Amino acid sequence: MKQPHAHITFLFVTLGIVAILLLLTDMATGDTFIPISKVWAVLTGGECDEMTRNILLSIRFVRVVVAGLIGIALSVSGLQMQTIFQNPLADPYLLGVSSGAGLGVALFILGAPLLGWTAFPLLQSIGIIGSGWIGTAVILLGVAVISRKVKNILGVLIMGVMTGYVAGAIIQILQYMSSAEQLKVFTLWSMGSLGHITMTQLAIMAPIVCIGLVVSIACIKPLNLLLLGENYARTMGMNIKRSRTLIFISTALLTGTVTAFCGPVGFIGLAVPHITRLLFNNADHRVLVPGTILTGLIGMLLCDIIAKKFLLPVNCITALLGVPVILWVIAKNLRIIK
Repeated sequence: MKQPHAHITFLFVTLGIVAILLLLTDMATGDTFIPISKVWAVLTGGECDEMTRNILLSIRFVRVVVAGLIGIALSVSGLQMQTIFQNPLADPYLLGVSSGAGLGVALFILGAPLLGWTAFPLLQSIGIIGSGWIGTAVILLGVAVISRKVKNILGVLIMGVMTGYVAGAIIQILQYMSSAEQLKVFTLWSMGSLGHITMTQLAIMAPIVCIGLVVSIACIKPLNLLLLGENYARTMGMNIKRSRTLIFISTALLTGTVTAFCGPVGFIGLAVPHITRLLFNNADHRVLVPGTILTGLIGMLLCDIIAKKFLLPVNCITALLGVPVILWVIAKNLRIIK
């Protein structure tokens, strides 16, 4: 029994070291490369010129923290969704989270010019985030209410997907009615961006994501019981409705917040849980949840470094790195590979 524990401990330590190295590399990467020694000096309170210190702490540090929060939030949400729906291709956006946030943002972008809010950039920025969060909350509240009425989890899945399709159709109508300028704002949001988040917005985003993580950690035992299906979990005395609601609340806080602030960032939540399972060769969520947190952090930091290097939207990079993992999962489930 000692060997598996030693192996898991070694993996956690290794992933922790890789995460720190990537965090330093991400802060060093940008328009101009700053030596990692200077980054380390700034973070540890060492000596460094004022200009470099300002660039690292005021601009790059915020972006790196945002990237880390996105990776952690989406990965943990994806793990929860794959477990509760017993579906390896389930992701954080499965319940219509992305469509709900998109609908909220689309309604705001179309409505802001009519209300004269475009003259106030700060109000517009807050409005986009707020409307995205409200859109997410409304969709997930609807799904949570349905889940309390529906006994079969498949019914919840179908309702969530259908709700997402309806929201997507309304978004397309709103896009068709929008002006070129409004369309550009919405398109930029939908591409997923890490660079526009301010320290004030981060101060709002980080605590909400942390609360979502605390809720997801509280759901570890129910998630382990759900691995063998809802009927088994019910016979073990688990309150299915309460556990489902808690998991959906966690998903709303994690995915909803990230999507509202940064736009929908695809494939991370779908691919990272599978990478974590492959690394740890373990189905226990007491191992998978912290493992997914570290792997999601590493994955998103890596994507951010590549995105900055090639001046591309981060969504393009997450898709390019995530698709091979998804193809592997499909091939494995179809028994194409062992």
